[in-house]
Amino acid sequence: MLVLVTGGARSGKSSFAELYSSRLGQQGKYIATAQAYDEEMRARIGLHQLQRENGGFAWTTVEESYALAETLQELYGNAICERDSDSGLEERYAGGGSSNNEEKLIKADADSLVDAALEDSQKLEHEQPVILVDCLTLWLSNWLLQYEQDSDVEERLQSLLEKLNSVCRQYAADQVRHLVLVTNEVGYGLVPEYKLGRQFRDLSGRMNQQLAREADKVFLVTAGIPIELKSIRYEF
Repeated sequence: MLVLVTGGARSGKSSFAELYSSRLGQQGKYIATAQAYDEEMRARIGLHQLQRENGGFAWTTVEESYALAETLQELYGNAICERDSDSGLEERYAGGGSSNNEEKLIKADADSLVDAALEDSQKLEHEQPVILVDCLTLWLSNWLLQYEQDSDVEERLQSLLEKLNSVCRQYAADQVRHLVLVTNEVGYGLVPEYKLGRQFRDLSGRMNQQLAREADKVFLVTAGIPIELKSIRYEF
């Protein structure tokens, strides 16, 4: 499942995303994209880490400022391996395993097989770590600053966004693994005065639109109040 959480600065979107993630599983991987450029940023990062540690949810922090798509793809692949090795569903329901298992399958009725499959599916879903990315806006700005002197900066960044979208589509099509993305709504203010600012605004807007189309749920957080948008969107 893919979930997008958006909102303005200090809107409460990160707090909501963490709380929402904690309802989806027993543990989580927190992918932090921020870079500690100065003392203020280091203090912010330290405060967020302390809040997560004291939040009562088992977070494992992964610091990744650039290779976000690759990290998400790696975590997705690892989850598939863990699911296949731990579940035993293939042995139980495809006729594999010992003769004892085969005898049990013969004796079992259809209802018990369905119940067992549902139970295993729910168990797998709860055991998979929830992945939370906070945030996409900082990840995008990291790359924009990296490429700002290049003439093809927008083409480079669009390529990165397409790679990210491709990975996110895998999560959107999977109801066992959950990916929660935090992003900023940056287009509510004034038109940026400088070219770099306008490029950042435009790329951020396109990124948010593309991911919102793929997401199962999209939350807008304002003044600490989350609203799920896809359930109330206008349909032509």
